[in-house]
Formats: sequence, C-alpha cells, structure tokens
Amino acid sequence: MDQGFLDLLIIGAGPAGLSAADAAAREGLNYLVIEKGTIADTIRQYPVGRTMFSTPNELEMREGALHPVGEKPTREELLSHYVHFVLDGDLRINTGEEVTDIAHPEPERFIVHTQSVNTLGQERTMTYQARRLLFAIGAMAHPRWLNVPGEDLPKVQHRFVEPYPYVRKEALVVGGGNSAAEAALFLSEEGVRTTMAIWREDWENRDPKAGAMKHWVRSPLEREIAEGRLRVILYKDVVEITAQDVTLTTETGEKRTIPNDVVFVLVGSDADLTLLKKLGVETAPGKLTEVPVYNQETFETSVRGIYVAGHFTNARHIKAAIDVPRKIVPLIAQSLRKTIVSK
Repeated sequence: MDQGFLDLLIIGAGPAGLSAADAAAREGLNYLVIEKGTIADTIRQYPVGRTMFSTPNELEMREGALHPVGEKPTREELLSHYVHFVLDGDLRINTGEEVTDIAHPEPERFIVHTQSVNTLGQERTMTYQARRLLFAIGAMAHPRWLNVPGEDLPKVQHRFVEPYPYVRKEALVVGGGNSAAEAALFLSEEGVRTTMAIWREDWENRDPKAGAMKHWVRSPLEREIAEGRLRVILYKDVVEITAQDVTLTTETGEKRTIPNDVVFVLVGSDADLTLLKKLGVETAPGKLTEVPVYNQETFETSVRGIYVAGHFTNARHIKAAIDVPRKIVPLIAQSLRKTIVSK
C-alpha cells in the first residue's frame, strides 16, 4: 500500500525520534515515525524496576514535566512519561512496523518499504515516499558476543531483565559497564549466588567520562562483596561455556572453572547500520563502536537528505538525543522550503 509523499520520515521512536516528531509537528511538516518495537523500546529493555542514572531534567521531553517519586525516575516512570508525551501531542507514530528496505532512485525521493504483523499473525507491507530521512535508531540492536564455544547455550543471556528466576542459583556476569554492574548487584541482593568477571581496567576505572560505573552502583556493589555475597574475578578472557560451568583465564594467566546455572554476557551492544550503509552513508570507528559520518552542525550524513540523531551517534546520552532533533529538524524544514522555492 502506498502512502504518498512525506516531508520527513523518522525511523525510531526513542527519545530522539519522539523529539524529532514533536519538532516536525511544530514546523508544520508532513512527517511520520516508524518504530519496529514500542515507544521508547530501548528504555523498555532495561531491567524491570531499574532506577535511571540521570536526573529528570536530563530525561524529560518538556522542562518540569517528569515528576518521579524519588530523586531519579524508574524505568516505568520514564516509559510512562514518554508514552504520555506521544499521546498528549498526538504524534504520528507507527509501532510494531519495521523498515525492511529503502531505495533512493533520485534526489528528494526516498522509497521506504516496511513490514508489520497484524493480530491474526498476517504480514502487512507498506510503502512510503519521503523527501528526507532521519535515522533515530537505538544502539541495542546487536548485543556483543564473546564469540567463545558454548555461548549459544540456552543458559547464556545477553540481556538482564530481573533476578527472581535465579534465586539460590549460581550466576556469572561478564562485563565491566553499568549494565553488568547493576545486574550483578540486583542478582546478589536478591539471593542469587553471583560472580562478576571484569577486566582490571574497568574495575579500577573511576572516570565517569571514560565509562566508569556510577558511584551509586559501585558503593552497594562493594558492600555486597565485603559481606561475602558477591565474588569479583579480574579476568583476561573467557575460554569456554558448558552446560555446567564456565572456564576463564584470570589476569595472572590462571585458568579457573566456575560452576553456574546462568551466564549474563553484558559487554555492550551496537546499532544496526545495514540500511544506512546500503544507502551509501559513510561510517567510521566511534569511541565504542562504528558510527555514521555526519556533519556536526546539521547531522546530515554523506548522502544528501539523510540525517542521524540519537544514541547510536557520538551523542550517546539521552539529553543529547532529545536536544539534537530540536536543532536539526528546523534545519531540515528550512532546506525543504528552499528546495520548493527553487523549483
């Protein structure tokens, strides 16, 4: 089914995509947001009940609009805030619809193909045409793997949701960032016999700008260690995962085999840049992973008419993901008006 011409098609309904949709509506653009999951899907994948690292002013879509019970909002409070931002603004967002292909046959024309599944399980395809594209996709499409034997076993998880299925069981958490530290803390606090495998440089890192774990995670984590409920192993690499245990090499070169019932491999994730690359957008190594090359002022990529914003660019914090579209969407609107006038 063909939906005619859009001024701007936004891919992704996270904080960046929502902010872009709001800005597009204010600019009077004919826009649409396509989201393969749910509104703020990346936030929804955070652990249940998690308290966010950031304060309300760094997360809210409108100043003073987010009112958490505590100092910082929980996952659920933030999700509700983003959902009601969409509802209150009547923003045009299609959820559960995935972009499967994009063609760019001529300037000012992108043909976007999507697919969704209805309540009867039937596939539905749609085609949209747009003058501009804004990729506001998340950075959690592809969890990073250790690429070791046994990592495909059912007991290995690349996402942590909640500790309760593992009470009184043996768990190993591999990773050095906040996600891994939080998982280890939640598991230990709720009666899971937990071991955390972390590189020494990550364990000793105290620089927030270099990805150090937040102090409000580290302090209770260290308390769990001091009270004997959590073990930390400074490791070099994981050798093998079996149904009963995990063998790893410590930083001193010693091989250790650790019995466990579940393994959480939480070593980061990457965005899916497949469509951007297919369209000819240049990419380059970023601080943590590959990112698209874009103009730092306009956020336009090497392909005219394609823009990027959000967590998968170098602007990895939610506040930047919200603020950037408010700057670039008016620029997109301005470029569209110039194009119309020139014609």
